[in-house]
Amino acid sequence: MIDLDRYKEILDTLTRNKTRSFLTGFGVFWGIFMLVALLGGGKGLRELLSSNFKGFANNSGVFIAQNTTKPYDGLKKGRSWSMVYKDLERVRQQVPEVDRVTPMISRWGFTAVHEDKKSSCVFKGLEKDYQHIEAPDLYYGRYLNDLDNLQKRKVCIIGKKVYKTLFPKGGNPCGKEIRVGPVFFKVVGVDYSPGELNINGSAEESVVVPIDVMRDAFAMGDTINLLCFTAHKGYKVSEIVPKIRTVLARAHHVDPTDEKALPSFNMEALFGMMDNLFNGVDFLAWLVGIGTLLAGAIGVSNIMMVTVKERTTEIGIRRAIGATPRNILTQIITESITLISVAGMSGIVFTVMILQLAEMGSTTDGIVSAHYQINFTTAVGAVLFLCVLGVLAGLAPALRAMNIKPVDAMRDE
Repeated sequence: MIDLDRYKEILDTLTRNKTRSFLTGFGVFWGIFMLVALLGGGKGLRELLSSNFKGFANNSGVFIAQNTTKPYDGLKKGRSWSMVYKDLERVRQQVPEVDRVTPMISRWGFTAVHEDKKSSCVFKGLEKDYQHIEAPDLYYGRYLNDLDNLQKRKVCIIGKKVYKTLFPKGGNPCGKEIRVGPVFFKVVGVDYSPGELNINGSAEESVVVPIDVMRDAFAMGDTINLLCFTAHKGYKVSEIVPKIRTVLARAHHVDPTDEKALPSFNMEALFGMMDNLFNGVDFLAWLVGIGTLLAGAIGVSNIMMVTVKERTTEIGIRRAIGATPRNILTQIITESITLISVAGMSGIVFTVMILQLAEMGSTTDGIVSAHYQINFTTAVGAVLFLCVLGVLAGLAPALRAMNIKPVDAMRDE
């Protein structure tokens, strides 16, 4: 005769075990999802923000002249002044830590014209060395060279937005002419730099010409708007900035301590801030993810403890018919590893799919803006960490199962 009450008890036990196993497995699943998603999301966010500074040298700096805020050498504060070309040579001679020094002059409110097409632009005059400050991403043609300045060639490099407006049909525009103001320039390059960081105007809205050509064509004299520089390897920009400020300030009768009269922009400090920010994001991702995984592992250990207690009779019978403590230990730890591994691997696969969708969503014109996928090493490390957690989670229940004696099991029954 079938004992229905006993059958119902066994069924309820199995059901409770499945429910507890599912909930515990979900905790591990959620933990690995949080870890991988945060790491992948942090990586993608880093790339998105870094793209705004793409092309800029991380050992570069920029100076600009502003009205003085302190009286100096008998002169009142509030005086306007400008940097000149001779300042470039002063910096080269008196600050040996500087690698390259190059000027920039620029004007806003210009319109570039080609046939019946018009595009507003920022008009910039540069030297060849400026490409070591902000590297161009040339889609067509070339950058400026020394002969362009020496021979005062009327050539130009246009930004992406200017190119697409003036040449909507596409194709290589090199060799064609555009007009900026009253002057015609031959296009020799198209710059597709994606950076959003603007130094006197964004690259995609710029028309760049040799600086001497711009000076002569628009009667701009000896004044320069920006003095850009890079530091020699082994020197920090923050250490060089005060020296350059002192050289420029003394040459123009400005107080060397008047930082507002000669402000600087330090790319090295900006890149350092970004690195520190994302190192913090990565640390937070690991902290939250590992914390959640540990909580899941504790849940697995607890569920295995309950399982061992409910299977006391089964384990006692196995011991009575010859099962060794090693067999019992292996069984419990294997079950623990299996539960954590299945839940963890499911979490990794699911998260990779989500990150792939995010990566596809950031694709524009066939170009991926940011890569969210974690690397293979991180995935392998996560799997190994799950296995270690499985062993640790099953260790205490396994030791308890090993200590069960057949006599005690029968008594429990």
